[in-house]
Amino acid sequence: MYRFPQNDGRRIRLASCAGQTAQFDKRASLSLLSLSLLLIFVMIGGVMIWVSQGAAHAQTIPLAGAAQAKISGALQDELAAAAGPVDILVILREQPDAAALAAAATVENNGGPEARRVAKLAQVYTGLTRTAQRSQAELRAWLDAQGIAYHPFYLVNMIMVQGDLALADTLAARPDVARLAANPRIALPQPPADPAPPVRPAAGDPAAPMVPYGLDYTRAPQVWAQGYRGQGIVVAGQDTGVQWDHPALRSRYRGWEGGTVDHTYDWFNAWAAQGYFDVCYPADVPCDDYGHGTHTVGTMVGADASVIYGMAPDATWIACRNMRFGLGTLATYIGCFEFFLAPYPQDGDPFSDGQPDLAPHIINNSWGCPPDEGCDTGSLRQVVETVRAAGQLVVASAGNYGPACSSVRDPIAIYDASFTVGAHAANGIIAGFSSVGPVTRDGSNRLKPDLAAPGVGVLSTYVNSDTNTLSGTSMAAPHVAGAAALLWSAVPDLVGDPGLTEQVLIKSATPVIDSYCTGSTKPVSPNPVYGYGRLDVAAALELAQRPWRVAVEVTDLAGQPVVGATVVWQDIETGYTLDALTPADGIVRFMPVFDGRYTLRVRAGAKEVSVPGIDLTESSRRGDARGTAFQVRYLAQPQNAPELPLRYFFPWLPVS
Repeated sequence: MYRFPQNDGRRIRLASCAGQTAQFDKRASLSLLSLSLLLIFVMIGGVMIWVSQGAAHAQTIPLAGAAQAKISGALQDELAAAAGPVDILVILREQPDAAALAAAATVENNGGPEARRVAKLAQVYTGLTRTAQRSQAELRAWLDAQGIAYHPFYLVNMIMVQGDLALADTLAARPDVARLAANPRIALPQPPADPAPPVRPAAGDPAAPMVPYGLDYTRAPQVWAQGYRGQGIVVAGQDTGVQWDHPALRSRYRGWEGGTVDHTYDWFNAWAAQGYFDVCYPADVPCDDYGHGTHTVGTMVGADASVIYGMAPDATWIACRNMRFGLGTLATYIGCFEFFLAPYPQDGDPFSDGQPDLAPHIINNSWGCPPDEGCDTGSLRQVVETVRAAGQLVVASAGNYGPACSSVRDPIAIYDASFTVGAHAANGIIAGFSSVGPVTRDGSNRLKPDLAAPGVGVLSTYVNSDTNTLSGTSMAAPHVAGAAALLWSAVPDLVGDPGLTEQVLIKSATPVIDSYCTGSTKPVSPNPVYGYGRLDVAAALELAQRPWRVAVEVTDLAGQPVVGATVVWQDIETGYTLDALTPADGIVRFMPVFDGRYTLRVRAGAKEVSVPGIDLTESSRRGDARGTAFQVRYLAQPQNAPELPLRYFFPWLPVS
């Protein structure tokens, strides 16, 4: 059973003080209460029998206690308060390693970055769905036998059911179940709108289309002038939906083809797919009941005859509806990520109908999922890491809880695998509402946001074919998603490589020194307010078009190649690391690498050789270091320079 029954009109909807909702059937409430009391008496009796068995079992935890330990606190609270069934996310023990699956992907020797990206997506999709189908089979069969409706997922190996405390205890007692999580309705926080600065011609040309200040501030028109407008790149937004036929959005919608439209693989309504009532009808036609999603997509790709609203106006877009009236759930967020990994029809089976070759390149996420409302932090971390391993860049808004320190507090903004964006105003000053790091929610003390982008008084597309001015980190994130689309359009080597793309964006950002929330009075950059600085997509393109190639050779002291040595090339400023094992010829090659200062470390067995402070600026760099067991030679060359072998720079190398 893949669907929950639709609301039959007999249920009453109650709103709690946390913005969550519960549903119950009045006629069933008394019988449920009686059943709950009976279960309590049975459980008490079971515990008394266990105690009477004597001290030999004194260290054994009763099954009910062990099962309860698997149920999240938020779900226990929800089950205790509810007068009827609630959503229960059943997360299984077996969870595949997405990074290992992606690493196993292969392409033909002449396959370019796009072919490698699709191969990774396909490999991850196949591995995840096969694991979920196999490991869920026994639990699904049991649910079918009990007549319990359910919705299976594969991106996280889990199943969503609706039930009460008795069902939760039964599921938690299963050995194949890792934990049970809540699935509350989560409100979308949004600060009040601010007046928008006036639009003005791009790059000061009176004949050019008008642009909102954010595009001008980030220098997107300078990138367009070089011929890069996002062509060939697909961006995705999971949000409140999109008015697909908005005059400034329709031509860039992937489902629109010369006067006809097909939404099959370009739109998904996660609310409808999971059986919830939704005002968007029919479910397979895009809509937006809130305006927020239409606004964020416009900042990525929107354009009409007079105004360019989007950073990448020639990119195409697809979308998924994860919120209704600004409310989302953990399950709808995961459902949208699942659709983006391998798009499938609205009424299709995500396990068999997914098309990884239609997956978007970049995913914008202008929402947050608060743990204090029951959202399962671990599951969303796994989701983001999985799609990132498959080659998709995940951009996230930092949140609107500023200016308090450590107010970057909600998934997915807190994750290392997300590229997190704070909001600044037209004058470049950080917005008072913009969430600030460092991340303490998970104990990591991680630096967030990664950078800042325009997010105060942002003019973009809106529902009813209109425009609107909104403020929030929600408005800043799509500036960065659109900037990434420009980079991937201009520099194909970056396609499908989120880590390298993030390095280009942060290394090219305009630094802003600040001491707030750093624990010091000395202003520094990067910092927990602006991250690495303000987005500058023109500088990012310039950096990306100036790559380096690095070769590192490891030999023993007699000059023979050392096979299997670990070579680590690390950016001193950002901590970004490239690593590889030496092959048969003892030479590791890294490409592309970008301007900066690096440390080279080589380990072979218990021995290590380190070369710190390698500056990559304008001309080639070479050097060598000798340890007690092996020696290292490195050569870094601008990629646009003629490629010369190591022997040219190290003529004393033995002939191989």
